[in-house]
Amino acid sequence: MKWPHPHQISYRTLRVWQRNYGVYRKTWKISFVPPLLEPMLYILAFGVGLAVMVGDLNYAGRELSYTSFIAPALVSVAIMYNAFFETTFNSFVRMYWQKTFDALLATPLNLEEIILGEMLWAATKAVIATTLMGIVITLFGLFAFPGALLLIPLAFLGGLLFAGLGMICTALVRGIDMFNLPIFLGITPMFLFSGTFFPLQNLPGWAQALSQLLPLTHLVALVRGCALHIWSYSLWLSLLYLLLAVAVVVPLAIALMVRRIVR
Repeated sequence: MKWPHPHQISYRTLRVWQRNYGVYRKTWKISFVPPLLEPMLYILAFGVGLAVMVGDLNYAGRELSYTSFIAPALVSVAIMYNAFFETTFNSFVRMYWQKTFDALLATPLNLEEIILGEMLWAATKAVIATTLMGIVITLFGLFAFPGALLLIPLAFLGGLLFAGLGMICTALVRGIDMFNLPIFLGITPMFLFSGTFFPLQNLPGWAQALSQLLPLTHLVALVRGCALHIWSYSLWLSLLYLLLAVAVVVPLAIALMVRRIVR
């Protein structure tokens, strides 16, 4: 496995992004519906139903309604889903069945640029979903500004991380059906145990420590802190975690995908 070098990446990477964006524009009406309706359904279900039973809860020394608590988590989960599924199922289809990668290789693009372009597009989809969901959630009065504006760069950073994780899975699986394994072992546990639907302090000590290893835990903490103006020094550690993870995962994803395609 050969680690990618910076000189192998050029502005041509943006052409891959541009190609995927062009395809996205043809189906944008369908793509816009889930980010708009999903937060409304969750807020209605949890805010009207479950929140009545749960009541207010204490988070970082503040009393929050349950709806306010989960709203930022819904955005974080959308970032994870949009980026991860884009570089797993969608990238696999483009690589294996549509032969899009083969067509791109007929241009001056190299493999490293193609893979990076795929991940940048996945991160962009996470930003689009965050923007749409943020608008809806803001209409319910659940986000505080200007801190909520920081969700845009956070969405790109988190999207790039989960895009890299998804691309690693694409490089390792033998067939598209095998994506069920990382989803079951990785995505689903993060969805449930990363401080999304309940505070982490409700978990046993060992589970709290384990949850700190999950990238979604740190993304949820950052999104919730910015969206609700709950600031703490621990957010810097979460940001450092995401930055270091991206610095490792993205080059690793490129190297593994190049190895798979070349073989």
